[in-house]
Amino acid sequence: MTVIAIAHVTAQRMVINSLTSVSLDTERVIRFEIRKGLSGSAVPTITLKLDRSFRFGRLGVMNLGARSSDAPAAQPLRSDAERNRARIVAAARTVFRRDGLNASMASVAREAGVGIATLFRRFPTKEDLVAAVFADRMDAYVDAVGVALDDPDPWRGLAGFIETVCAMQAADYGFADVLTMTFPTAKALEERRDQAYEGVVQLIGRAKAAGRLREDFSPEDLVLVHMATAGVVNATGDAAPDAWKRVVALMLQSFEAPARGPLPDPPEPSALYEAMLRASQACSASPEPHRKD
Repeated sequence: MTVIAIAHVTAQRMVINSLTSVSLDTERVIRFEIRKGLSGSAVPTITLKLDRSFRFGRLGVMNLGARSSDAPAAQPLRSDAERNRARIVAAARTVFRRDGLNASMASVAREAGVGIATLFRRFPTKEDLVAAVFADRMDAYVDAVGVALDDPDPWRGLAGFIETVCAMQAADYGFADVLTMTFPTAKALEERRDQAYEGVVQLIGRAKAAGRLREDFSPEDLVLVHMATAGVVNATGDAAPDAWKRVVALMLQSFEAPARGPLPDPPEPSALYEAMLRASQACSASPEPHRKD
């Protein structure tokens, strides 16, 4: 992309008047056409190569007295941007693990040692940041389904999967929240969730066929398990860090066949989705400070 900025010069200062974009196949550049006053003389052109992370919001006033060597090189900008991104992701992982997804973007910026504007340039929304931070956790979630499906004992596979995932929730408050929310714009994360769901449906069917899982158990019950575990983990914290294990054991025993009695109908999938969506929206709606570095 080439962006042509029309400017005028007054006493060594260049003020940008307008921008026009045109296509270019090979590189991204900015071309400043400098007009000295209103005469019809030829227009000199200065061409500066800029990194892809260049932000047009920074255009405004440029000191023509600066040496050309002061123009930022593309590679350092790319390296700096990548370093900032890695710092932000690492900081968000720490903050979300400790405080859950209700932690503010400002707290992530402080942990990373960057300005809030830098954070939002890398991750315009909280969903974008959540997707980057928990991509590996969702991969581990899918892997846990695979391990369970490989177990020749269907009940042991299902129970082991539930215990493994609940342990992941207990170890990371942020991931505990992720499994109780949905993030429609985080396509890759939601695709991994859907992949895991398909495996879970198979686990449930196998355990029922083996006569070990009660017939009225539904996939929606597993979402309720995640919600219950997240609630216990967030409520007990480090005061009773293993309380979730008892809750999970109680639930697993209630899932086993033969059933002691009938259960109320499970929530509709659409109702659970709405609840998860509301939770994620509430998490993202916390007020943030004005975005200034």
